[in-house]
Amino acid sequence: MQHGSLIPRFGRARRDPSLAVLEGFHPLKHALRFGATVLEVATSDSAELGRLTDQLAPDLSERIAALALEVDPEVFLQLAPLPPSTGVMALAERRAVDPAAVLADRRSAPVVLLEDPRDLGNMGACVRVAAAADVAGVLTTGGHDPWQPDALRGAAGLHYAVPVARLDGLAALTPLDRPLLAVDPDGEPLDPGALDPRAVLAFGSERHGLSDELISRADARVSIPMRPGVSSLNLATSVAAVLFAWRLAARPVSPLA
Repeated sequence: MQHGSLIPRFGRARRDPSLAVLEGFHPLKHALRFGATVLEVATSDSAELGRLTDQLAPDLSERIAALALEVDPEVFLQLAPLPPSTGVMALAERRAVDPAAVLADRRSAPVVLLEDPRDLGNMGACVRVAAAADVAGVLTTGGHDPWQPDALRGAAGLHYAVPVARLDGLAALTPLDRPLLAVDPDGEPLDPGALDPRAVLAFGSERHGLSDELISRADARVSIPMRPGVSSLNLATSVAAVLFAWRLAARPVSPLA
């Protein structure tokens, strides 16, 4: 196989809704750890990739070594608009996720709903936080695909650790067997201990906030207590604040001896 054929394959994969482009070592690492089907791995320096794997993911050393194909640096630079500094990229199958199944999950864990997020890197950071908090899933609305490469990069590949899917509009929330909570500056101050563990927690973008339609559907509105004069938080920071307030309230940390 000619290494140059990687360039059109990686280009087509960016437009293929069944594939994921993993840019960098951490997305590849997490994808493999959480069961992704990785189809191919390209690296500009296999020796450096081996050293990086031995340092950061020794549990994956054999698998990454078996998958990795060293390519000319000039070829590697054409596989992405901004090639990762770690010198590794991969193609993997996307994980099929049914939004209805996410909402029907019976675990005592919330669902994060991002209404029309605009920044793909920030969207990915929300997925990363959600995976760390072990929520039931992340759902998005709007025109951006949450599996786009920039979002996967921002999430460090943790789309494979938590269900991630796009909703076809807010109508998909009806019927909803979970309380819908709008995280909104005009809401009541957040009480982590009172959060329903199966709530859908809806977050809007920093500039536009939540839509009137979503707020009208919400069972309640909650706000993140902040210092006066601070107008808003970054979207991923807001998601992190609410999720870990919930998580710590539900699972108190034992005091140090």
